[in-house]
Amino acid sequence: MLPNMFPLTSGQFGALPVMPIQAMTQQATRHARRVYVGGLPATSNEQKDSPVVLDCATWPANTIPILQSVATFFSHVMSAIGGNTAGPGDAVVNVYINYEKKFAFVEMRSVEEASNAMALDGIIFEGAPCKVRRPSDYNPSLAATLGPSQPNPNLNLAAVGLSPGSAGGLEGPDRIFVGGLPYYFTEAQIRELLESFGALRGFDLVKDRETGNSKGYAFCVYQDVSVTDIACAALNGIKMGDKTLTVRRANQGTTQPKPEQESVLLHAQQQIALQRFMLQPGALATKVLCLTQVVEVDELSNDEDYQDILEDMRTECGKFGPLVNVVIPRPSPDGEHAPGVGKVFLEYGDVESASKARQSLNGRKFGGNQVVAVFYPENKFYEGDYDG
Repeated sequence: MLPNMFPLTSGQFGALPVMPIQAMTQQATRHARRVYVGGLPATSNEQKDSPVVLDCATWPANTIPILQSVATFFSHVMSAIGGNTAGPGDAVVNVYINYEKKFAFVEMRSVEEASNAMALDGIIFEGAPCKVRRPSDYNPSLAATLGPSQPNPNLNLAAVGLSPGSAGGLEGPDRIFVGGLPYYFTEAQIRELLESFGALRGFDLVKDRETGNSKGYAFCVYQDVSVTDIACAALNGIKMGDKTLTVRRANQGTTQPKPEQESVLLHAQQQIALQRFMLQPGALATKVLCLTQVVEVDELSNDEDYQDILEDMRTECGKFGPLVNVVIPRPSPDGEHAPGVGKVFLEYGDVESASKARQSLNGRKFGGNQVVAVFYPENKFYEGDYDG
């Protein structure tokens, strides 16, 4: 069975003929050569009484097709994407299946091939999408000394119906754990929050297999890994509804940003504080927009400058639909706190116009700053509550 994978001696179905030193090397690198494959489909030949290992001499005969299917499938797709780097033959050398929990450990010939296999996350196997992850005993620091820890960026994933950057690329030292997410957050909302710091190379919101509901945590990796610590420091500890976010490197404890990152972190925290509002339950689109990073407080004290700013806002923001009102809170003459100073409120005649304005204005550069535009509760606006 599978002659290319297991060159067994005549009359044997047991251990592979390897030298002791080679066996020691295989054992030392196994954690970096194995991949976890979850979400395997149910099959009529399941043996739920115990896990099954491909090179074990005691497994029942009716499980052979299933094991062969897993091994052959992953060997074929590895070849199809150009992921085989250890020479001719099959990439898979061993398979362990737990039928009851529907997962497998697939062992590759080399560390590099295992890393390439991580790009197969989401691959469809017998009609079901599979999760491809590192096993729990994976040691990223040690693995980095054994070979590449990331998939080759030139893999032909399109050959097997995958695209780079969807859920793959989620391994390595720069992988971020995001915990404490309210269960009502959608993937789009979480991604928008994380992408405040840059484009993501990979993202995975962990969901319950039975219900499809969020489990309240996710993993991500940024394309620019230099923002990893900045994102962790800015997001960690933030209150989201009744939850508190825990954001850190997945393979490490908490980390602190470098001194040269402090100014970037401060700006990021300001933006996150504003975007938090958008993720609160019930924060749907309204007819009122709140803009920040668009006016300087010292410009609001002078009457002439203030009128110029007000007119500019009416002209520019009226392009998106009927603009009913523009409110720009001014600083108090006596220096006391004045609600909403530094913000601009735009009231439109309908939600559609407000949505068009937000889509166009959010992220636009203005005076060297990046404008942040969020929907604002209409009841608070009409009550003159500008501190929300």
